[in-house]
Amino acid sequence: MSYIELSIEERAIIQVSRAQGMSLRHIARILKRAPSTISREVRRNRAESHIYCARRAQQQRHKRRAPCRPGRKLVLGTERFELIVHMLRRRLSPEQISGKLRAMDIPDLRDAYVCRETIYNAIYALPVGQLRKELIHCLRQGKSMRKPRRGEVDRRGQIPDMVSIHLRPPEVGTREMPGHWEGDLIKGKNNGSAVGTLVELSSGYLLLAKMRDASATSAVEGFSAALNQMPLAARKTMTYDQGREMVRHAEITQRSGVAIYFCDPHSPWQRGANENINGLIRQYLPKGADLSVYSQEELDAIAFELNMRPRKRFDFKCPIEVMSELMAKHHERPSTIQ
Repeated sequence: MSYIELSIEERAIIQVSRAQGMSLRHIARILKRAPSTISREVRRNRAESHIYCARRAQQQRHKRRAPCRPGRKLVLGTERFELIVHMLRRRLSPEQISGKLRAMDIPDLRDAYVCRETIYNAIYALPVGQLRKELIHCLRQGKSMRKPRRGEVDRRGQIPDMVSIHLRPPEVGTREMPGHWEGDLIKGKNNGSAVGTLVELSSGYLLLAKMRDASATSAVEGFSAALNQMPLAARKTMTYDQGREMVRHAEITQRSGVAIYFCDPHSPWQRGANENINGLIRQYLPKGADLSVYSQEELDAIAFELNMRPRKRFDFKCPIEVMSELMAKHHERPSTIQ
């Protein structure tokens, strides 16, 4: 739930209520706000005489907000705006103008660069009038309204038969039963190589899977091989993001018996254990490195070293110890954990 700033009307109610001697909690109930919101508002904006004034509070709000807003790069009447208007009138597109300004090595114009989106926004933000109409007409499409920029097609949600994390068994969240994993890919230089990472939630036990690339075929082969190293009782679920490499997730389930659940878009905290372990893995596989040079044996050695690292949340036991104890507790031989 997003926070909504206090309005001038709410500030006026606070002023009147304070003058009547009402408590901050009473005012909060009237405005249906948190008491901490009212307390912070009064504390920040009251005068030296400790009297709260709504008008003064609103002025203080505008004063504080001003430095937070970066200055607009294209302002009507400036030299930079006039330069871009001149180039638009010569039928250059905003993208061409942006590229030309970047390429020009003229001292007086080094600060003139603006991206194409800034140019589009400046044109459509102009007040209705002849100049706005003229500049829109200079654009290739010449549309009076502009749709929001979408960029590349968002392919999330196009994974067939995707099952949401919200349908995952409740026992996964408790981290008491072994066999529930979080997965991800870490990518190398120019996204040309990748390594699959799997972390078991109840123990922090790590598996690394060598991948030929970040394709769906590599994900099927790499993750299936890694999961099948584990005993059956340690193969229950895997939680993953909506990356396109998992488009063939049903094959992973078929090969390993692991049910796969998918996080919501832009929600890395839903795979928090995996995000944390990826930070540790980057000590061994740094960003920008070519990950294709690592063999599966080398990746296993890195995983073993991390699995032997003591963890505070387990009273400084290492993941191998915790995993072995959990598997023994659930009638699996500890010797099956390597």
